[in-house]
Amino acid sequence: ELILNTYQHSSTLLHLKLSYRFFPEIEKIFAEEGIPDDLKFLAVAESSLRNAVSSAGAKGIWQFKEAAAKELGLEVNDYVDERNDLEKSTVAACQYLKLMKEKFGSWTLAAAAYNMGPGALSDALEQQKEKSYYDLNLSDETNRYIFRILAIKDIMENPEKFGFYVQSKDG
Repeated sequence: ELILNTYQHSSTLLHLKLSYRFFPEIEKIFAEEGIPDDLKFLAVAESSLRNAVSSAGAKGIWQFKEAAAKELGLEVNDYVDERNDLEKSTVAACQYLKLMKEKFGSWTLAAAAYNMGPGALSDALEQQKEKSYYDLNLSDETNRYIFRILAIKDIMENPEKFGFYVQSKDG
């Protein structure tokens, strides 16, 4: 994951640029909601910090499907789509992550549930009789998900170490 994310130069540079815009607000909300700061990198893994639309219909920086967004209190209709509102969708992401942490017992499993869905994760935990993400055999995407987030974190926090020249936030 580190190599894959390091050599996507244009994407990584864009992630760094967008992080200056979005991370301060995400960090503020995460601190208020009691979410570990490192989970902000989940937004990079999910959407590259863009209001993207997935092939499955998930939308926004946090990639919520319409039904999940509505369950989390976001307004989604023909005129308004709060999945594209950074503040409101980040609060919803916090709600979801806290629910998953409560259900599964760890932030790592909460992130895995964010990626694959809580039902599929519950089934995997039960069928494999495991309690830790690191002992599970999941789909390729979810097996790599936490490591992808960690790689993104390392690259974005230490861009010079990976060959990226980054101007200061002010310049």
